[in-house]
Amino acid sequence: MPQLRDPSLLREAALVAGAWLAADPGTGIAVDNPADGSLVGHVPACGRAETQAAIDAAMAAWPEWRARTAGERCALVERWHALVLENLPDLARIMTAEQGKPLPEAEGEIRYSASFIKWFAEEGRRVGARNVTSPERDRRIIVLAEPVGPSAIITPWNFPAAMITRKCAPALAAGCPVIIKPSEFTPFTALALADLALRAGIPPGLVHVVTGTPQEIGATFAASPDVRKLSFTGSTRVGALLMRQCADTIKRVSLELGGNAPLIVFEDADLDLAVKATMVSKFRNSGQTCVCANRILVHAAIHDEFAARLGTAVAALHAAPGMEAGSTIGPLINAAAVAKVSAHVADALDKGGRILAAGGGRKDGNFARAVVIADARTDMRLASEETFGPVAPLFRFEDEAQALAMANDTPYGLASYFYTRDLSRAFRVAEALEAGMVALNTGSIAMEMAPFGGIKQSGLGREGGTAGIEEYLETKAFHIGGLER
Repeated sequence: MPQLRDPSLLREAALVAGAWLAADPGTGIAVDNPADGSLVGHVPACGRAETQAAIDAAMAAWPEWRARTAGERCALVERWHALVLENLPDLARIMTAEQGKPLPEAEGEIRYSASFIKWFAEEGRRVGARNVTSPERDRRIIVLAEPVGPSAIITPWNFPAAMITRKCAPALAAGCPVIIKPSEFTPFTALALADLALRAGIPPGLVHVVTGTPQEIGATFAASPDVRKLSFTGSTRVGALLMRQCADTIKRVSLELGGNAPLIVFEDADLDLAVKATMVSKFRNSGQTCVCANRILVHAAIHDEFAARLGTAVAALHAAPGMEAGSTIGPLINAAAVAKVSAHVADALDKGGRILAAGGGRKDGNFARAVVIADARTDMRLASEETFGPVAPLFRFEDEAQALAMANDTPYGLASYFYTRDLSRAFRVAEALEAGMVALNTGSIAMEMAPFGGIKQSGLGREGGTAGIEEYLETKAFHIGGLER
């Protein structure tokens, strides 16, 4: 277990209807530290009964919460934000223990996750009605924005804090209770955030955390008519399954799914900037992000120089346990993730690729060394499959048309990146790339004030920005007739 200033934040229990349901080590789910396999703790293996109890409690708590003023709701959400920042060191240590990312990176994620709470505490105060011009003199039309209702939140293991707050903060600010299903690999971060929400004064029936394996919990969410909204971040395969399961209850669904992000370096790019931004995009969280650069496309004229500079930067990376000083690459989440990365590298080498550079540090257990692969080809697995690991394949291209064709040759459309100093090209390429988010001369696209989400098989809906709270609001047209003039 991590050493915490406030040990009570590590909750080995699910949160249902304001009660903490303690885990039984004999039947619960063990959560291990991916860096060394040590036990972090146990959480309950919740199923249909616990999930339904949480849904029922959320439904019961909803009328009172939605009846509060936006200012009353958002004041409590803002207090939650303050408590998250006050407890940042403990939250980061919990995250590093169960997820593995280096401690400074975990601290950065807690700040990032808190930014969503603050943003939506402010955005929630701005939700209101608007008038629409009527075609009749004796009629008025008012468009109301009302909370959609109890919302199911299913989050992944790679960003166990940010994925919670990016969904729950707008839901709570809009007037919706939430039932959270965190990944079974990283439940303790979610439980600590829920504990802080209760300490902030958010009523117990509004925040629930059901821990366990996803099949039964997800099916219960999908089948319940009382769950009015389901928000999921994870694989395209599971997102498609949930979408089918939700069809019978016609509930609102938002899905943030897989990616296969291209990163294009044109011949006129600022190479220092491109290399620095590529490192941020590709190797953050050991490459375990849905928006990381999966395919790096480099113009032939500057390919070798870019490759050499990137190789130098990657060679300086150091794989080590996240709590260890100097760690810049943590472990992958489990052995299956390591096996997938190894298979992608082996396939690339079998098809003519070569390792141009590799980082140092640990290579045993769940660690995978960071590598740059030169001479990548489109028939390699890493060209069409999301690697989700610290592997940077370099593909050559000759002109803009070829780069765009390669970039868009994927069923996914979450993020795309490109580097150029040509203003005309900047607009052409931004408009031609098939992605929900496009970045020019930066490797960072995720921030609280901007919409986040994809197109094609990368999902539906948006999180963050003004669009983020609209996902939890219904539009009601209120017509008033018979008015005297």
